[in-house]
Amino acid sequence: METATLGQVKKTIHELDALFKPRSIAIIGASQKDLSIGNVIIKNLLHYGYTGKIYPINPKVDEIRGLKAYQTIFDVPDNIDLAHVIIPAKFVPQVIKECGEKGIKAVIINSAGFSEMGEEGVALQTEFLAIANEYGIRVFGPNCQGIINTDPQYKAYCDFTFTFPKPGNVSIVALSGGVGAFIMQSLFDLDIGMRLYASNGNACDVSISDVIKYYGDDDSTKAIILYTEGLSNPLEFMEVAKSVTKKKPILAMKAGRTEEGAKAAASHTGSLAGVDISTELIFEKTGILAFNNEEELCQVAMAFAAQPIPNGNRVGIITNTGGPAVIATDELVNSGLQLPPLSEKAKAVLQQAMLPEATIGNPIDVVATGGGQHFRSALDVLMDEDQIDSIYINFVTAPFTDTEDVARNIVEVSQLKKKPIICNFMTNMSLERFHETARILKDGGVPCYSFPTTAAKALGALYRYSKIRSREIGSPESFPEVNSKVAGAILTQAKKEGKSYLAADRVYELLAAYGIPVAKWWLANDVEEAENAAGNIGYPVVLKAESSAIVHKSDMGGVVINLKSAKEVKEAGNRMKDKFGDKNLKFLVQKFMPGGKELIAGVSTKPGLGHLVMFGLGGIYVEVLKDVVFKIAPVTQLEASEMLSSIKAAKLLDGVRGEKGINKEMIIEIIQRVSKLVTDFPMITEMDMNPIIAVNDKVFVVDARIKID
Repeated sequence: METATLGQVKKTIHELDALFKPRSIAIIGASQKDLSIGNVIIKNLLHYGYTGKIYPINPKVDEIRGLKAYQTIFDVPDNIDLAHVIIPAKFVPQVIKECGEKGIKAVIINSAGFSEMGEEGVALQTEFLAIANEYGIRVFGPNCQGIINTDPQYKAYCDFTFTFPKPGNVSIVALSGGVGAFIMQSLFDLDIGMRLYASNGNACDVSISDVIKYYGDDDSTKAIILYTEGLSNPLEFMEVAKSVTKKKPILAMKAGRTEEGAKAAASHTGSLAGVDISTELIFEKTGILAFNNEEELCQVAMAFAAQPIPNGNRVGIITNTGGPAVIATDELVNSGLQLPPLSEKAKAVLQQAMLPEATIGNPIDVVATGGGQHFRSALDVLMDEDQIDSIYINFVTAPFTDTEDVARNIVEVSQLKKKPIICNFMTNMSLERFHETARILKDGGVPCYSFPTTAAKALGALYRYSKIRSREIGSPESFPEVNSKVAGAILTQAKKEGKSYLAADRVYELLAAYGIPVAKWWLANDVEEAENAAGNIGYPVVLKAESSAIVHKSDMGGVVINLKSAKEVKEAGNRMKDKFGDKNLKFLVQKFMPGGKELIAGVSTKPGLGHLVMFGLGGIYVEVLKDVVFKIAPVTQLEASEMLSSIKAAKLLDGVRGEKGINKEMIIEIIQRVSKLVTDFPMITEMDMNPIIAVNDKVFVVDARIKID
């Protein structure tokens, strides 16, 4: 393999095989002390049944937990795939060099004392990482737990946690070891098997993106659980996640959702984009299923691990009790699923198969006395119905039925893997007679939940992923007619002049260059010129004080609307001159656009990610209502359309109480043109277009500000 360089970022996926599929492991810093990490890792490897060779490295002892100890890794007679490093931080660079000389290709550094500890730790981390790159070593950590591979071929428990999961199809990657261990324990408690586990601490080399890519290429991983507290390289993560979510679901949770903004921003757009919004948008853009509740995340993982993905949102319900079916229906509908009527053919079959008191429809109520054959008939019918994509079951263990036979019939149909089946299993587990029923369902791979709402949410998540996997957002519009030369000249000149904010006339010229409609305007040098301009534009007009010292004009009396004559313009202009006392004060005269909906569109930037494009209700109440949505640029036509339908006041855009709706197509195009502008010119860091006045046949920007870097 070609030697890696310090600046090399992308590595091949096979380089992580030494980490996740080691045939031999050295424990550098192994110890005879029972509670030390260097002892616990060996204990875990032995207890879990690691199939490879373990080499404890300790120059002061002969054996540890019955294994021969070696003074150095050079004394080990065999090749070593993976090394755990559990020594004081200051010795790590030298040990990494020795690992390179030994030919070790992956290292887990459990030791702390690096970038999390300040400048001295950063220097040590930089030093050992340079050495690792020189030798082509992948470094996991430092300050981390490690990895687990439950595959019986390896049984590699390279970790110091205490949960020993059974093999399964859910893989976990967590930045926080504490949260990762908690999720792993939760899956264990739910009797959900796990495939791979990784908690990478400081993540100086092997990143979350690397791990997710590896999981994506692992055929035995059916679902990925991600916990993160931030993304160090958002663009790399997006590239990887987009590819993986097309193949399998990523269920993610990010901490810090209620944190306030790190700093106040001068523009509306900047202040409305909270610190966590970028991660949420990354999840949305890449097709990751986001969760705010760790319990729900783990419960949903059970469904993804065992069931196929539905082809659509049409669900058939089978129940043997009434109330839970009603609860489930409410949640299923809230999740976007529908309960279509059954075909006449299906009803005819059910009339013959069901008990006389059963309800034939959707839901199918087999009643409490329904047995295995009744559930089976209902399942077979729903499996054959073309208009049914998934099946939801409410199964209460009535004491007068053969519940084990019911369970066996559910399992037999579920194992066909034709359509997903989710079960709300309601029983009293203190009664031993129902233990076997529960075992049959679990061993048969039927996801069972104690509450109807929980089960419905799990099925809803399967449908959400079905939508994500089939969703095509399209490509950004190129708008070849835009005048990028004019726009570039405006921005270059402003930068040469050292301006952070563009003057109003420059803003409107820039928008016009990109085909963004602006209400008719004129920049006047004095009151007399403002009067003349107003006459040319046509009354009524708006008069705005134009000065670099005035930021929010309307708050300071620098905006007067609905001026209907030259006299009113003159009086308003003179009042502004007296108020602001600025000899160089200019006036922006603009056509007044009464009526219509006041909207806002804008842009803010996020380090490492790029531009966020915003849309929502505008005007003076934007900070109060905060009815806005964001997308990551570049924004496609579909995404722009989704922005309009995603705000809380979306119905207002269609018109209410006899009002006409707005021209949505023009707003969608403006959003795309804004996205194109900031994509072409990343030096634009913030933009506000507030308000945008929209009516049924026209849309105009009537106020805008642009900040540049």
